[in-house]
Amino acid sequence: MLARWVGPALAGQVFLVVAAEGELAAAVGTAPDGDLPALLMVTDHAPVPLRDPVRAQLWLSGWLSPVRTEDQRAAALAFAEAVPAGALLDVGTTATLLRLDLAEVVLGEGGGSVEVDPDDYAAAGPDPLVAVEAAALQHLDADHPAELELLRSRIPAEWLGEGDVVRPLGLDRAGFRLRIESARGHRDVRVPFDAPVTTEAELGPAVHRLLCAARRCCRRG
Repeated sequence: MLARWVGPALAGQVFLVVAAEGELAAAVGTAPDGDLPALLMVTDHAPVPLRDPVRAQLWLSGWLSPVRTEDQRAAALAFAEAVPAGALLDVGTTATLLRLDLAEVVLGEGGGSVEVDPDDYAAAGPDPLVAVEAAALQHLDADHPAELELLRSRIPAEWLGEGDVVRPLGLDRAGFRLRIESARGHRDVRVPFDAPVTTEAELGPAVHRLLCAARRCCRRG
């Protein structure tokens, strides 16, 4: 049973769009207590081609319940403001909305996992670079090998082996994430900015300062 789309936390809630006549909607609709225990896994893939494209996974557990018919339009409009999913056009006809009341949130990345307080997850806003991250990483990967090599120079030498390949993995307010691909597997590392950015306009200067610092270290080396 697969959800057609997963929505972000909206007003402290998580919504799913599912087929109105599907197994999941039927199971929730016939649950004895009006809700259904559920575990939802969301997988985040890197925007550049990697040997293993998965860079993070999020496990959301709680209870699924139907959104009341009179509330579906407002919920769908709020959903669309954050994620304009085409499936929302079918809500009220061939699709319906379910709400996941969170009990536990676990984030797995970089080979480890951490529990996130459900209230903190619900209150979290999007990263300021979310709209430009994919294009920026793809541009770096395809067109700027010298700059990528400078970012590589910020990785401790003992973490790199002969023949290891370093690829861009992520970009957020705190800096870059890089993937070290080796014959043994892979390792994810962070190369931070000197200070977190708060807007897209701050990205260019932050990257410039980071690369300048890397060049100075390379010249000293």
